[in-house]
Amino acid sequence: MPSRYEIFDRSRLLVKPLAERTHDLRLERWLSLDDEVPPFSHPDLSPVASRLAAARERGAARILIMGAHVLRAGVNRHLIDLMERGFVDHLALNGAGAIHDYELARIGATTESVARYIRSGEFGLWQETGDLNAVTIQAAAEETGFGEALGRHILEIEFPHKDLSVFAAAYRLGVPVTVHVGIGYDILHEHPNCDGAAIGAASYRDFLIFARTVERLEGGVALSFGSAIMGPEVYLKALAMARNVAHREGREIRHFATAVFDLVPIRGDHRKELDKSDPGYYFRPHKTLLVRTVADGGESFYFSGDHRATLPALRRAILELR
Repeated sequence: MPSRYEIFDRSRLLVKPLAERTHDLRLERWLSLDDEVPPFSHPDLSPVASRLAAARERGAARILIMGAHVLRAGVNRHLIDLMERGFVDHLALNGAGAIHDYELARIGATTESVARYIRSGEFGLWQETGDLNAVTIQAAAEETGFGEALGRHILEIEFPHKDLSVFAAAYRLGVPVTVHVGIGYDILHEHPNCDGAAIGAASYRDFLIFARTVERLEGGVALSFGSAIMGPEVYLKALAMARNVAHREGREIRHFATAVFDLVPIRGDHRKELDKSDPGYYFRPHKTLLVRTVADGGESFYFSGDHRATLPALRRAILELR
């Protein structure tokens, strides 16, 4: 039976070229590996670096989950270097992360002013960014994940700034990069060429790819940078699936480390759950990544700071192990 309700007619939309957009972030924002970064130090950086090195030696998972603001912090080259060195063997992002990576690789700029463009109804409606919808349609047709299809697309099209693309680097290195999309969350979903079924198929395949990596988390490490909802929620469901199968096969996924890097300060011992009367209880990375999922033999670490400082600091701690 067809729906009783009218839907928005997308054919009425005016979609403009990116050349007409004012970009908040340009190439000079992105750091080289030798650029000076904001200072950051923490005694637990070295233990996390050691856990990553041990996980690499034993072939256990080294997962990095992140929000889009990590890319906007300008640390793409640091992420790519960690993948090249084998300290990250799975990268998981939200839909906005894919958009920023794509725009940066294609035009060397990204990010628009919501305050400016929402007034005129132009926010998100840019022609070149909408081309990402064609990538998801092809991914669904080929039964490929969103992240894999995007990395391959950036390499094949020869975008001028593909050296900054974490998706292209992951595809080149054979590292799974997965995109975990919430329908209606991203500017791509405004566009007339958006195919919700294709996005769902490509992103769900990415979720299953992610869950497969989580099966290797025993003895491994799961890092979360700036992902307050997507990261802990996707990780939680994937871990439930992986443990379900592990229990039936006589295996365990208990002994691993988690580390959360975020701006939110956590009061008291981050390894203990706050009371439900405390607003901090609802900060998912705390109760999910740092407490509940490592309660049976794992360990957790927390770092509060700007991603432009913390991610290079982690890389530096890894290099200092040698």
